[in-house]
Amino acid sequence: MSAAPSGPDAPEPDAPEPDLTDPSLGEDFDPRDDAALARFLDAAGLEGPPEAFRARLARHAAAPRGRPDGAWLEILAPGCPADTAATLTRLRDRLAPAPPAPDPTRLDALRAVLGTRGLDGFIVPRADEHQGEFMPAAAERLAWLTGFTGSAGTAVVLADRAALFVDGRYTLQAGEQVDAERWEIAHLIRTPPPAWLAEALSAGRRIGYDPRLHSVAAVRRLRAAVEKAGAEAVPVEPNPIDDLWLDRPAMPLSPAVPHPVERAGEAADSKRARLAETLAAEGVDAAVLTSPESVAWLLNLRGGDVPNTPLAIADAILSADGSVDLYIDPEKLTGEARAHLGNRVSVHPPERFEQGLDDLGAGAKRVRIDPAAATEWVRARLERAGAVPMEGADPCVLPRARKNAVEIEGARAAHGRDGAALTRFLRWIDETAPAGGVTELSAVERLESLRAAGDFYRGPSFDAISGAGPDGAIVHYRVTPETDRPITAGMLYLVDSGGQYLDGTTDVTRTVAIGEPDAEMRRAFTLVLRGHIALADARFPPGTTGAQLDVLARRALWAHGLDYDHGTGHGVGSYLGVHEGPQRIASTGTPALEPGMIVSIEPGYYRTGHWGIRIENLAVVAAVPEDAPGMDGAERAMLGFEALTLAPIDRRLVDRDLLTADESAWLDAYHARVRAALADRLDDEDRAWLEAATAPL
Repeated sequence: MSAAPSGPDAPEPDAPEPDLTDPSLGEDFDPRDDAALARFLDAAGLEGPPEAFRARLARHAAAPRGRPDGAWLEILAPGCPADTAATLTRLRDRLAPAPPAPDPTRLDALRAVLGTRGLDGFIVPRADEHQGEFMPAAAERLAWLTGFTGSAGTAVVLADRAALFVDGRYTLQAGEQVDAERWEIAHLIRTPPPAWLAEALSAGRRIGYDPRLHSVAAVRRLRAAVEKAGAEAVPVEPNPIDDLWLDRPAMPLSPAVPHPVERAGEAADSKRARLAETLAAEGVDAAVLTSPESVAWLLNLRGGDVPNTPLAIADAILSADGSVDLYIDPEKLTGEARAHLGNRVSVHPPERFEQGLDDLGAGAKRVRIDPAAATEWVRARLERAGAVPMEGADPCVLPRARKNAVEIEGARAAHGRDGAALTRFLRWIDETAPAGGVTELSAVERLESLRAAGDFYRGPSFDAISGAGPDGAIVHYRVTPETDRPITAGMLYLVDSGGQYLDGTTDVTRTVAIGEPDAEMRRAFTLVLRGHIALADARFPPGTTGAQLDVLARRALWAHGLDYDHGTGHGVGSYLGVHEGPQRIASTGTPALEPGMIVSIEPGYYRTGHWGIRIENLAVVAAVPEDAPGMDGAERAMLGFEALTLAPIDRRLVDRDLLTADESAWLDAYHARVRAALADRLDDEDRAWLEAATAPL
């Protein structure tokens, strides 16, 4: 055999195929290393430059982890091989933003910046430009400033005082997370920020607010209170916190996908035409939709930009001719999504939204904005451009709340799968926890895994509340590794959780005894159960509001001098938000309940330092059949509730002596329905446990 040619004129040997699992290109390389990232992109056949690719990857990292796994790769590296996908996933996870750690110096830094801008104070709501409950990490300015991570709150910073306002759900949590020496904790409802400011301010003070983060109605209340004190409310752009938050996460990037008509029950073009006809009849030229829930419902589009709710961050303008201008990052739209939207929906990048508002002004259009949802920035921009803002409800809200037959049937199906998963969990915790070894975190992980094993599951609908003993008394408790408590015999355990399914959204709370409950636990549980039954079994005429019904759930507790500091029920979406308006059952629930609306029924009682109790089912408002018991000779049509949730209520916690015969009959009938619906979904052991757990009283 002759020797291979050598020397300077010899051909170079073929380069070996890059090994994407090699440490230099795999698990151990840092995506912030431009040289290493460039080698990886070249080896994987992906387009650079590294800086731009890393920025895209950081946006994917800022989005919640979605299901199905890997869907995000369809817009970053479609069709990539498994080894490339695995490396990209590791790189994404390395760029994931960490929750902001509390830092007391941030308050001082903010005050210093306010001084340079000639401001005497600043208001920091937990809100983004879309006024949603679930927001991207980049919008969590309140958490960055104060350390408070609840879903509702507002901070007011003055030169000599700082206050955090939270509602009754979060009073205990705020006290644990916030430096009480630097922050006053106030009740958001009893002492709202405008009222506090009216007392705290002196004449001539200038209080700043970011007009992109406050609704039109909120700014109106703020101005009235501040002016009452002789002070001035000043719009401030850019937000001073954004200048201070140096490691602020990127805005999320995840795919936006069609929600098929087989699940939505109505095609998007039908929805657009129906709402446009209403706008035209009211003399309105266009409606500005700043709520991603409204955009998702109107266009039958779902996404993954925020935790727990399948939303793509977007704005839209619906015109009275039925066309829509959609302002969304075009990179989020797959080819399937673009085809789904059709030629009556024009897609624009988000930065074009300002121009879209200006264009409405150029035509002196009459434009519907919802003062509770649209921000003051939107209103002011329209007005400056020459448009005529017409305040009124978001035209999508009521139609979205009135679920159609397909959505209701989907909700029933989703609750059947969810109930089977929850029943398996309840059996597991009943048989396992008393012996020890189960904690609040491990319980949540178990429940999540049981839900994830079911069809059409797309993740939790909110961060589960898993509260053992005294943690159950914290209404919106969120377990962390630092607070994780063992679930042991003699405790009450409260678990409030839910799932997002392609055909529905669930939310259910069960309180269970770990071992043998004592008499006081049983008494309080039974009073809560009586309130739940009173509301769930109610009949009421059309036009009845949630405020009128709220007392039914509290009456048994009130009779014993007890109460709870939260609403009794909220609306729920259809593979959308777990908290959806306009309907709610509370003292503030003024919209009438209508057929097709889904609401929660969740009275509770909380003994601070000991335990908490809540019993929650979802129910759909429906007409009471004419042949229903008691309807003989009825002079008016009546509405009632059909329970959607299917899961046993802990019979060991029921004091039968406190129930009336009718209440006992309601519980037995509910449990019979649970048995019938779930039995065929369970294996023999789970079915046997369910039979015992739902046996007649």
